[in-house]
Amino acid sequence: MGKVAFVFPGQGAQSVGMGKDFYDAVPASRRIFESADEVLGFPMTNMIFEGPDSELKKTFNTQPALLTASVAAFEAVREQGVTPDFVAGHSLGEYSALVASGVLSFEDAVGTVRARGEFMEQAVPGGQGAMAAVLGAEREALAELCRSITAEGHLVELANLNCPGQIVVSGSKEGVALVGERVKEAGGKRAIPLEVSGPFHSSLMKSAAEKLGGKLQPLHFDEPAIPVIANVTARPAASAEEIRGLLVEQVYSPVLWEDTVTYLISQGVDTFVEIGPGNVLTGLIKKTDKSVKLINVSSLDSLETLKASLEQ
Repeated sequence: MGKVAFVFPGQGAQSVGMGKDFYDAVPASRRIFESADEVLGFPMTNMIFEGPDSELKKTFNTQPALLTASVAAFEAVREQGVTPDFVAGHSLGEYSALVASGVLSFEDAVGTVRARGEFMEQAVPGGQGAMAAVLGAEREALAELCRSITAEGHLVELANLNCPGQIVVSGSKEGVALVGERVKEAGGKRAIPLEVSGPFHSSLMKSAAEKLGGKLQPLHFDEPAIPVIANVTARPAASAEEIRGLLVEQVYSPVLWEDTVTYLISQGVDTFVEIGPGNVLTGLIKKTDKSVKLINVSSLDSLETLKASLEQ
């Protein structure tokens, strides 16, 4: 029997109404939503269930909302008695993974990601930063193109190494635009601008990372009960202290998602369970390796198929 990894989505997977069926049917999931409202001091649950979408899309709302919906889904999965061999999350999703592995309490995580969203929004004035998804480029060739554009005075860097043929770049508005114009130099087909509020996972986020470090410092981190694969290294974090440092680095470093998936497969994982809204990660994992089994738990209905799939 192969191993199982639980993976948790990042920003972009959110939608109005996410997690409502878990809230209605699973008391442990409902407690997560109630706890979020209490920690944040406002009815986040109402915003998640009723919108408006324009409010939910604001980074400082998206991050705690997505964490809440993902952990609520995880609580429902946990009640089924399913335990993973590894956990990982994409960017913000790493916090859901840390809650699932017992490193952080949900209360500490939800307060932290609310602040993380605020720090990321504040780091670069609106309109000065950008991100774009580059399709079809090789990693090294695209990194080289980014280095040469940065050397010309327009900072742009690799931000999310998602799967073969899909890499997100991040940086100054001009730098990202130049990647789009010169994408063929890196063997790429095209660059699609992303609707984001800042140049996430680029060195322009260092001021946000510094503030996040201050926020994380007093929090209690437990040793992981389940190995957590870090975005920054695509390897399991060895200790609670290392995790604290990696979360700071993660804000301005590339998310090594393709490497994370490849590493997990090398460790015997043949089943990936995406827990939380949407199915973005399922799509990326499929493009990385078509042979693995993929299960998506974004709704109550999918819980019933989960246990059946794992028992096969």
